[in-house]
Amino acid sequence: MRAMALPTLRDEDHAAIEDFLDAQWAESGVTALTTTGYRRDLQGFARWRDGANGGLMRADRPALFDYLAWRTRDGYSPRSNARLLTALRAFFAFRLRRGDRKDDPTALLEPPRLPRSLPKALAETQIDALLAAPATDTTDGLRDRAMLELMYATGLRVSELVDLPSVAVNLRQGVLRVRGKGGRERLVPLGEEAQHWLERYLAQARPVLAAGRAQAALFLQAGGDALTRQQFWRLVKRHGSTAGIESRRISPHVLRHSFATHLLNHGADLRALQMLLGHSSLSTTQIYTLVAREHLKRLHARHHPRG
Repeated sequence: MRAMALPTLRDEDHAAIEDFLDAQWAESGVTALTTTGYRRDLQGFARWRDGANGGLMRADRPALFDYLAWRTRDGYSPRSNARLLTALRAFFAFRLRRGDRKDDPTALLEPPRLPRSLPKALAETQIDALLAAPATDTTDGLRDRAMLELMYATGLRVSELVDLPSVAVNLRQGVLRVRGKGGRERLVPLGEEAQHWLERYLAQARPVLAAGRAQAALFLQAGGDALTRQQFWRLVKRHGSTAGIESRRISPHVLRHSFATHLLNHGADLRALQMLLGHSSLSTTQIYTLVAREHLKRLHARHHPRG
């Protein structure tokens, strides 16, 4: 992809983008990551426009076609262009609702075709090794074991895991109240193993990590601050290395994929899996059926006399 010198963002376009992002945050409850992505994509298009024919606010369909064509020639991936189109659609739909425009220039734009990639899941033996990796005779190790067990038992997104407040845990009923994308709440069962390690963490490790500070977050680092996404990512990589799992094959998202894949392999219902994962659409969950199908094909090829 070639670098292209783009002009400074004009004040009018900056104000329009921030106005849109503020409204998205207030109305739709979008995540900080989504907001960052929208800002980057919209600013990139606004700079490319450089105020032409009214700048970002007055961009028409031919301008969007030209920009997408330039990005394609410059080596941007279909997935990146699809994310850009999502940002542009949200922006112009907002302007249409506000009465700033009478048309939506994205209305007839088709998103680029994306290759359907299968989620990568760990083998159950690898999961066992990963969960056993933390040294649970230490405070940090006990916390790490509880987090890994909870991640695999519930299929949480990493942001959902690190944002969990202590009050979200109901040990008596064995459930977790999770606030997911768009502020939607769901109840997720903990499972016996995850509940056991969570109870140990709450009784033995969390009071030490809190260091006398009142903290709402469930999972803490030394000194009482909430553990971050980046810190959890690093501890997953570290324990994965201890378990003998290649670094490129392990991440927090892989644990979520493994949760879903293993449930389907053991006969879970797709609708139930949708609720557990917090997917708003069943079509998002259905990709895991492809993973389960591939698993069955491998079993057949390995064990059937004519496989």
